[in-house]
Amino acid sequence: MRIEPKSLKDYPWYLRPFFSGQIKKYGSILNSSLLWARSPMLFLGLSFLYRALDRKSSPISPTLRSLIIVRVSQLNGCVFCIDLNSSILLQRGVTVSKVEELGNWRKSMLFNDIEKIVLDYTEAITITESRVSEDLFKSLKNFFNEDQIIELTATIAFQNMSTKFNTALDISPQGFCPIKNNLSAS
Repeated sequence: MRIEPKSLKDYPWYLRPFFSGQIKKYGSILNSSLLWARSPMLFLGLSFLYRALDRKSSPISPTLRSLIIVRVSQLNGCVFCIDLNSSILLQRGVTVSKVEELGNWRKSMLFNDIEKIVLDYTEAITITESRVSEDLFKSLKNFFNEDQIIELTATIAFQNMSTKFNTALDISPQGFCPIKNNLSAS
């Protein structure tokens, strides 16, 4: 990491429940969170936004959200995010072979039409030289209503921000995902 976390005692008391929640969920505090928390207000805002996007009542399925998140992580080369979020993708019931094929989704038979259109949209937003074409947007509207498209777009945008932060600060994987060859940015 290019910037080291503070000692846990140096973070404000009101962040401790967030850290405890991560220990319960992941077995440790996320290194990324420790850096975001160096600015407590940013960390709180980020945490609330993440929880809003990853809520149970989201119109986007948890599996589809995780596919988006891992793909953005791969495209932006965030090995910390690939590690953490591939692990979550596996926990959400996606097979190891599908996780391993995510970088090659266009040629893979493991992805359905909805997943393919969402991954195409994800890449169009994430890859700087790319744009969301009218045809792609019309195709997306065949599967999702406007409110769902807002949720998809927000998830993609959030993960782009997160991966850029983690990559710039050189945050390493923490060993969450058992698929070691998935840590390459396909």
